[in-house]
Amino acid sequence: MQPLAMQRVMIIGQPGSGKSTLARALGKISSLPVYHIDQIHWQAGWVERSRSEKALLCAAVHAKDKWIFEGGVSSTWPERLKRSDTLIWLDFPFSLRIYRVIRRTMMNRGQTRPDLPDNCPEKLRLEFLKWIWNTRNSGKEKMQEFYQSAPYEKSKYRFQNSADVDRYLNNLNKT
Repeated sequence: MQPLAMQRVMIIGQPGSGKSTLARALGKISSLPVYHIDQIHWQAGWVERSRSEKALLCAAVHAKDKWIFEGGVSSTWPERLKRSDTLIWLDFPFSLRIYRVIRRTMMNRGQTRPDLPDNCPEKLRLEFLKWIWNTRNSGKEKMQEFYQSAPYEKSKYRFQNSADVDRYLNNLNKT
């Protein structure tokens, strides 16, 4: 599929894989609006939204004509995939991802990242690191199954390292 034909792009990957970074870069290239799941998952002050509220907010994004939507809430993935024309899976190694999460946390400590709601300052949270560890295999398996089950008419990309992502973005920039 030609880049200009992309209208609704779904980006999945485990924490630290670079979903938000890719979404922002792809948004600049394509001029598509970018939506971050963390802005739906969290409210100000690290207050988690209810499952039903997250589902409603995700559905509102899915209904739009154009978007780049990155992140989890896997219960909404099937609907997002139905609406998407492009699926990107960032399948990066655990060691790189955990390094990135810790580096990102330390670099942004006390500040709110642009992909989070206001008043969600970065802090090292042991429960988050444990969750990343505990889901390193099951999360990957779930994403692999999801990726493989995507309909053939979807443009699908699986990137396993930063060089893959850079090549993809460079190719988009050339068109």
